[in-house]
Amino acid sequence: MAEAVDPGSASAGFRSLFFMLTPNESSYRDLEDVPQYVQQATPFFVGLMVLELVVGLLKTRSTVPTIKDGLTSVSCGMISRIPLLFMRSCELTAYVLVWDRYRLLELPWDSAWTWWLTFVGVDFCYYWVHRCAHEVAIIWASHQVHHSSEYYNLSTALRQSLTQQFTSWIFYLPVALVAPPTVFAVHIQLNLLYQFWIHTELIRDLGPLEWVFNTPKHHRVHHGRNEYCIDKNYGGILIIWDRLFGTFAEEKDKVVFGLVFPINTFEILYVQLHYYLNLWRRSKTYKTVGDKLSTFLKGPSWSPGKTRLGDHADNPEVTGQEVPHGPSWPLPLRAYVVIHFLLALGTYHDLFENKMMLSQLTVLGMTGYVLLTLTSLGFIMDQRPTAALLETLRCVVMVTMQRYGCMKPLLSSLAGPTEAFVSLSLLLWALQSFFQLLKKKAD
Repeated sequence: MAEAVDPGSASAGFRSLFFMLTPNESSYRDLEDVPQYVQQATPFFVGLMVLELVVGLLKTRSTVPTIKDGLTSVSCGMISRIPLLFMRSCELTAYVLVWDRYRLLELPWDSAWTWWLTFVGVDFCYYWVHRCAHEVAIIWASHQVHHSSEYYNLSTALRQSLTQQFTSWIFYLPVALVAPPTVFAVHIQLNLLYQFWIHTELIRDLGPLEWVFNTPKHHRVHHGRNEYCIDKNYGGILIIWDRLFGTFAEEKDKVVFGLVFPINTFEILYVQLHYYLNLWRRSKTYKTVGDKLSTFLKGPSWSPGKTRLGDHADNPEVTGQEVPHGPSWPLPLRAYVVIHFLLALGTYHDLFENKMMLSQLTVLGMTGYVLLTLTSLGFIMDQRPTAALLETLRCVVMVTMQRYGCMKPLLSSLAGPTEAFVSLSLLLWALQSFFQLLKKKAD
């Protein structure tokens, strides 16, 4: 059915961001034929983020992300896809298993009715995925990553969780009883892609579309830590589910973005995993097994004596004058972090492009290097005392990878300058580490 349309065309890639593909051009018989819509949309992510940056600079600086926040968001997006190097999507794997063994009805893969029913089914299930991610603490531990930015822009959309996919698959299984996996594989991607463009402050109001669709205006409320914003507007593409189930809120007072208790760090593994440790520590303070389990299974604001979802009595007051976390740092250090991030991004891209041709050991090594780089750059942005030592170690790894051909320059013509830059980086950080040790001994 989709043979007459090139799914990899620029037009299809751009329209997939706004759910503007038709059933005729996005229905497939075989799962192997379903395009990687998210991967194809990457150039458009970059282009729209640059456009937002330019328009934001022309209009107001309030929508312009800082380098620290933007790189942290993109880093989260990179980390969230790392499991795909070693396994197929949890959501798709579980879906195929249920479809193969337990389906009640086999809707035709090439029917427009099937396409539209799956669209509604996936979006309905996403509403409950998202709602439970806010109402069940152990799932919130993964989802809080997406809310951890104190800015609201297109880069925030990329701030995704490493672990959320390990629970979200459960909610889509009812659709697997009737809809073919190929149709689901299309819609699970399109539903995610649609949510990219609604992460912006530049689009204020879309008129009648606000009645039915999730829009930037509605989703800004969802990302707010104002009391009227908390646990509202869970919809993916459609906002009608929130209107039906009583979780809808209109945007009114100035929205202050981020977590109720900001984490004030750019260290990527802490951003991803800190709330699991928080839950464990909280559970240890309770005496009964029931209270310990409730720490993980009830709402993030729950404590003994409160209702299932807890309350907001302990939340800090939001005044509208809050300033996002971001200590000042020198321009040369900013340039250094950006350049090394781009080098790591190039390795990350090569890793996904060539994963089928690389040995498992090489994949593990390159993955470890990417994680080490993102962690070390986070230490530098946080200006931690141990940043110099960790960055020295990372530069040693980089020099080794260059020597064995595991890391390519962004452009072949820059091979020489890149090697020189990495060697100079190693020298500078090694010297800084040495002088820090001398100072520590002197003290």
